[in-house]
Amino acid sequence: MTNIFGWDSVQYSESKKAMIILDQTLLPNKESFISINKESLLKEAIKLLKVRGAPAIGIAAAIGSAVVLERYPAKTNSELINEFNRLSKELISLRPTAVNLKNSLVRLQKALIEHSFGYNVKELKALLLEEALKIKEEDIAANIKMAQHALTLLKPGDTILTYCNAGHLAVSRYGTALSPIYLAKERGIDLKVYVCETRPLLQGARLTTYELKKAGVDFTLICDNMVAHLMSQGKVNAVITGCDRVAANGDTANKIGTHTLSVSASYYNIPHYIIGPSTTIDYSCPSGSQIKIEERESAEITDMWYNKKMAPPGIKVYNPAFDITPAKLISAIITETGIYRFPYKFKIND
Repeated sequence: MTNIFGWDSVQYSESKKAMIILDQTLLPNKESFISINKESLLKEAIKLLKVRGAPAIGIAAAIGSAVVLERYPAKTNSELINEFNRLSKELISLRPTAVNLKNSLVRLQKALIEHSFGYNVKELKALLLEEALKIKEEDIAANIKMAQHALTLLKPGDTILTYCNAGHLAVSRYGTALSPIYLAKERGIDLKVYVCETRPLLQGARLTTYELKKAGVDFTLICDNMVAHLMSQGKVNAVITGCDRVAANGDTANKIGTHTLSVSASYYNIPHYIIGPSTTIDYSCPSGSQIKIEERESAEITDMWYNKKMAPPGIKVYNPAFDITPAKLISAIITETGIYRFPYKFKIND
């Protein structure tokens, strides 16, 4: 697959010694790239969703940590490792549901510890960046494999319904849920897409439509509460979404509203495919009931996107960022290692 966008949402600049991200909070109205080489900027980017999408967060945390620690004046390996552990813990707390963030940092921590006796501080810092860039390259390769697997489940002329943004912006390149759509476009296969706007942060309306328009894909934007109506009219052939964490039993955490989508698809006998890299599977988590659900500020519902507050002041607001889709509702979970169906027995290695 070719990079139809010409850039990645998370990049490393050797000349600037910095991580470069596309600020997703400004899309689709403005394409603005941010240079990050300080801890405060890294935390802000992750917390405020300037970089978002489970794999992209993991990659940004890894590259960003390496960049930040390159500037840290550690005199000993122990100092460097202690500083990494502190930073890692704080980054994980910013977005607790998406497991890629934790997995990436645990991988870097393991590399640091394994080489702490054979490397000096300078070499350990270089190792951090090298390992972080490997994570990105592996994610790109995984996205291509996922696209190939997923496309075997679709046929020319199908209409896909997708939710949130699980495309080029949410990963290192290509996407998870959108990757088969881009591969189909490259191969001349006609697919149509319905894009849910995805309340309350409108990642579908702002980001997925932005991507699909740039890629020349035939799509239509809809409100979230229109999906059952479309399905009842036979206008949807498959629902495809991404995932922020998959429990060992196949229960899946994804953007709030995915569970509702899956229930409707099940009722109308429409397959719901979830696509995500194997790094999103949390083998230490037996089921979805153990997944911590991030709750975000009420202003995302009552104030954001409006010129004036759209609800009375002082009211109670509940704003969970994710929900859990039970494994039995999911038709297949697709990773780079293959297509899995209930009851799920995932391959840990390809």
